[in-house]
Amino acid sequence: MIARFHRIALATVLAIGATSAFAQVKIGFMATLSGPAAALGQDQVDGFMLALENRGGKLGGVAVTIVKEDDQLKPDLGVQLVQKLIEKDKVNLITGVTFSNVMMAVAKPLAEAGIPFVGSNAGPAPLAGKQCSANFFFTSFQNDALAEVLGQYANDKGYKKLVLMAPNYQSGKDQVAGFKRYFKGTLAGEVFTQLNQPDYSAELAQLQAAAPDAVFAFYPGGMGVNFVKQMRQAGLLGKIPLLSVGTDGTTIPALKDAALGVVMGAQWGPDTNNAANREFTAAFEKRYGRIASQYAAQGYDAAQMIDSALRRAGANATDRNALRDALKSAEFSSVRGNLRFNRNGFPIQDMSVYEVAKDGQGRVSLKTMATPLKNHPDPYVGECATK
Repeated sequence: MIARFHRIALATVLAIGATSAFAQVKIGFMATLSGPAAALGQDQVDGFMLALENRGGKLGGVAVTIVKEDDQLKPDLGVQLVQKLIEKDKVNLITGVTFSNVMMAVAKPLAEAGIPFVGSNAGPAPLAGKQCSANFFFTSFQNDALAEVLGQYANDKGYKKLVLMAPNYQSGKDQVAGFKRYFKGTLAGEVFTQLNQPDYSAELAQLQAAAPDAVFAFYPGGMGVNFVKQMRQAGLLGKIPLLSVGTDGTTIPALKDAALGVVMGAQWGPDTNNAANREFTAAFEKRYGRIASQYAAQGYDAAQMIDSALRRAGANATDRNALRDALKSAEFSSVRGNLRFNRNGFPIQDMSVYEVAKDGQGRVSLKTMATPLKNHPDPYVGECATK
């Protein structure tokens, strides 16, 4: 089993592969790799590196160098690191980015530089709409979709009154907007908490007093671990159904049985039934000794997309325009199954609902329940004028 990083140098360069017939390609990988949310970024990295290792250290038959950076969930630092990757390291492409506040901060320098970007998690609404870029592609989701599918699920379950909770930053606002877009009932409360807030006792008291049919909560990483544990300790989990974005493969190992019964919305789960996913999940468990998360799956698909693009670009692999065009026409077998890209660079894909449950080996994992939204596009693509 590979131990997780607790701290990571800000400029770690990992050279992989042998000399290629083409110029070596440099890829910048920036993610949140320290602090309470480190597991999310580390899984992005691990999924990406697994795909790279499976291809003998090459993507598209080209030897690649990975320049890895930790943005520490600090937007200002993210901007500095992106500028370093572009100006000093002279990378040909950038991938990763875990949190939407960092993504929004780095979007402008990325777009102005004209460098291709393949995001493997954060999918903020403005970048799907008016601030879209011809150079941006996302192998994850547009943020709203994770909550939209739960809004539809709440309707299907007959829930009439809900409380919505999320941290007060870009993705939290997107998630709440997405849930409200689909949910047809009434809101007993809409609560925005501080990013990385550790204690939710006051909010849980308000939740109990509101007596909703269910609660929707978006809390990734350490926030999600604390929220679910505290909801369980308060005796609310089991009484008030929890519809979650964030109770996933990065938080379940810390929660274990405490998370059983939580419902989550996502585009992928470890039991997704296709050949590409079965191969990926088996290889990931063998390599890292743990069940893959959606962040790992997204990182793996990012590497697959880049692999296809570099192969298509051929001798022009280091040319930004040629690489961008090759990304537009990239073809690969996604671990999520059904996947295509809209003209704003965001996925059109099935959105499913999962329950935290025991798998066939008795481990706490995610079990597919239903797929309420199929071939689901984001609601902002009509505002994108550049693609």
